[in-house]
Amino acid sequence: MQVDTKVIPSDVLKRVRESVDANDQWRSHTVNLIASENVLSPAARSVLDSDLQHRYAEGHPGGRYYEGTKYIDVIETLAGEAMRRVFRAGWADVRPISGTVANEAVFSRIVPQGSPAIAHTVATGGHISHARIGALGKRTKNIMAWPMQDDGYTIDADAARDMIAKEKPSVVVLGRSLFLFPEPVAELKDVCREHGTRMLYDGAHVLGLIAGGEFQDPLREGADVLNGSTHKTFFGSQRGVMLTPGEDEKFDNKLDKGVFPGSSSNHHLFSLPALLVSALEVETFGSDYAKATIANAQALGAGLAKRGFEVSMAERGYSGSHQVAVDVAQFGGGKDVSARWCEQDIICNMNLLPGEPGKNAFNPRGVRLGVQEMTRFGMGPDEMDVIADLMHASVTAARDVRPEVKALRERFPEVQYGFSVADLG
Repeated sequence: MQVDTKVIPSDVLKRVRESVDANDQWRSHTVNLIASENVLSPAARSVLDSDLQHRYAEGHPGGRYYEGTKYIDVIETLAGEAMRRVFRAGWADVRPISGTVANEAVFSRIVPQGSPAIAHTVATGGHISHARIGALGKRTKNIMAWPMQDDGYTIDADAARDMIAKEKPSVVVLGRSLFLFPEPVAELKDVCREHGTRMLYDGAHVLGLIAGGEFQDPLREGADVLNGSTHKTFFGSQRGVMLTPGEDEKFDNKLDKGVFPGSSSNHHLFSLPALLVSALEVETFGSDYAKATIANAQALGAGLAKRGFEVSMAERGYSGSHQVAVDVAQFGGGKDVSARWCEQDIICNMNLLPGEPGKNAFNPRGVRLGVQEMTRFGMGPDEMDVIADLMHASVTAARDVRPEVKALRERFPEVQYGFSVADLG
């Protein structure tokens, strides 16, 4: 591609500023239902822009390969302590820069090349890092799919126990990207331990709900490792975390080496103070937030079903998490419907639903909705019903609902369940 040498750098710089400002302005009056996003509190945002943007810190506090880290050592130590408290974990590593990097670190240390593994397929909600073309696939292509019940969302625990006993996988992966209800951790614990199988619970989507005590407690139920992204139902910043019960020092040391030097060198120090602030917010407000988030997901599911949408898992109240799965084939499919909603300032993503072939990934039947960000702005079940009505009107009546979306958002401008800048002293 030929570069246009006539472009004046100052013009490009102006476009950078204009694009950032335009995004901020637009997003402030949208209803964001992307299930993998959340917003930082003012306090957390205030500690993002610092000299730490420029610095390096390999290794652990007190054992660095660089000098000049005495203050980041304090922050990293406090962040690890806070995460251990929040999840009642014996060991935590806050250095992974994303949930996928955390998964990579685990797989690299506990999955022998070519060994059997069990995980969700993308069609049953599994994350791409659990697949043959993702992080797990770098270690093995012998990845079997969990046996599912007829609803497509629930693991058949009896069949899963039989599969583990027969195949003796090195690792089983629970947790998903399309994640409506808890996984059978306790039901599979004993058979995994009997056959030397490690259990990784990928809690990226539900990490904040776990912390709030309203979903399930994987480490108490029998998971060997709880991994997660820290910016979905957790309050941010965009990083990852690894947690264990801390009862097996040799195992924890393996995982430690998977992070450094295995998958990370410097670990983006600038975002660690925001994670620390967010962890303290979850510790303070997490229970109330988790309850409100799940109630909102159930209310949105009910509101959409009331208006004729085919919402998954109605028999179980639509959701036990922050997510709602909707089959929108009758309105044109996930790709078309999500694009139409985005034009109306309602943002979500198209998503495969259980039973769909992988080839449908770019034009699936469904959409995945997440209420965690709107919950953090203070919306409740009444607002979820309003959102359901706006979503219905925009695909059935071809009505321009942008003014109504904007008016709704203007009522909820401030982040809730968090600290203010003044709280930092």
